[in-house]
Amino acid sequence: MAGSESDVTEGAAGGKSRFDDIYDRPDPRAYFRRLAPLDYEIPHHAQPVFRQAAAERAASSTAGRPGRPAVLDVCCSYGINAALLNHDVTLAQLYERYTSPACQAMSTAELAAQDKGFYAERRRADAVPVIGLDISAPAVHYAREVGLLDAAFTDDLEHGSPGPGLSHALADVGLITLTGGGSYITARTFTALLESARRPVWVSAFVLRTVSYHPVVQALAAHGLTTTVDVSRTYPQRLFTDERERRYAIQAVRALGGDPTGREEAGRFHCLHYESRPGTP
Repeated sequence: MAGSESDVTEGAAGGKSRFDDIYDRPDPRAYFRRLAPLDYEIPHHAQPVFRQAAAERAASSTAGRPGRPAVLDVCCSYGINAALLNHDVTLAQLYERYTSPACQAMSTAELAAQDKGFYAERRRADAVPVIGLDISAPAVHYAREVGLLDAAFTDDLEHGSPGPGLSHALADVGLITLTGGGSYITARTFTALLESARRPVWVSAFVLRTVSYHPVVQALAAHGLTTTVDVSRTYPQRLFTDERERRYAIQAVRALGGDPTGREEAGRFHCLHYESRPGTP
């Protein structure tokens, strides 16, 4: 997670540009303004996948715990995945909404009040509880305020254990989702989450082809999860910010044994979808 509208900095994920500044704003308008020109689209591809996974997880055994299992969206930022999962909206509609002159003219308080009604009117009958986890306090606060998240936490599990609040919330989690953090979080985060879980937990993750997900797969296997992935099917994430980023992506994909032809070489990051569920490896 991370950059600003005018400033893109090179960060911990090799040569991948970061957008830190758009995650510390009090509302999501800068997020959508900055990412719109880059055609950031992975939440759109994840929307039907996460809906199906949530429905299948809800239909499965809950190990005796009452109520539907909650979804934990890791690196949730402003609750975009929660908006798409639980509401009759599309990512394109969210881009249009938050970059519109009408929204740009509002104060954050006015926008939040409008968003509460906007999402409440579009709430799906099959909506599931969603818990958000992100180190950006302003982002999760906004998502919580407008009703996208049922609970939100800023625990940094790369450097510590879940606090009491998150530990309590994890008792209800049955599905973990991820679209934007595979370059920044590691198996440490997943291990911390699974060690605090009380239900059987599934994981549905979209991860850039520039990073290895293998350490996470191993960590999940240690907790009884079998991971499947179709390496022949990729999902475009966004356009590159510049030629430097394109070169980085091509080299990183090749270093991991992938073929960037027609994908990264064509100008976009691409993701693989990993689905992890209980089973015998």
